[in-house]
Amino acid sequence: MARKEVLLIYDQECPACHAYCQVVNIRKSVGELTIVDARQPSKVMEEITAQGLDIDQGMVLKLGDQLYYGADAIHALALIGSRSGFLNRINYWVFSSKQRSAVLYPILRSLRNVLLKLLRKRKINNLGAAGNDRF
Repeated sequence: MARKEVLLIYDQECPACHAYCQVVNIRKSVGELTIVDARQPSKVMEEITAQGLDIDQGMVLKLGDQLYYGADAIHALALIGSRSGFLNRINYWVFSSKQRSAVLYPILRSLRNVLLKLLRKRKINNLGAAGNDRF
């Protein structure tokens, strides 16, 4: 596999998301992982918005030219992830299954939304939906 640009786009104001993204590693043969804060304007956020992906409902992994969203993003991240370290092995075991990812990701997203509501954080609302600025 040729090395590609690998971007992980997520809400850095979410403590759970931030902790997860800080411990995940990808194999060096795949490329170097760049973390992107979805709350900051960027070309990749413009691309995500143009694709109609609601960043408040799922993280995005950009691998080369391909965008992976939500459960697909966490599944793809597990597949390209390093297996070194305890947390990376757990990440691989849990999310390397497309079915487990599809079941667990909505639960994790719901917990994230509750956490952000408790912390009184605003939604990113990259799609600009009216009245969609609070969790």
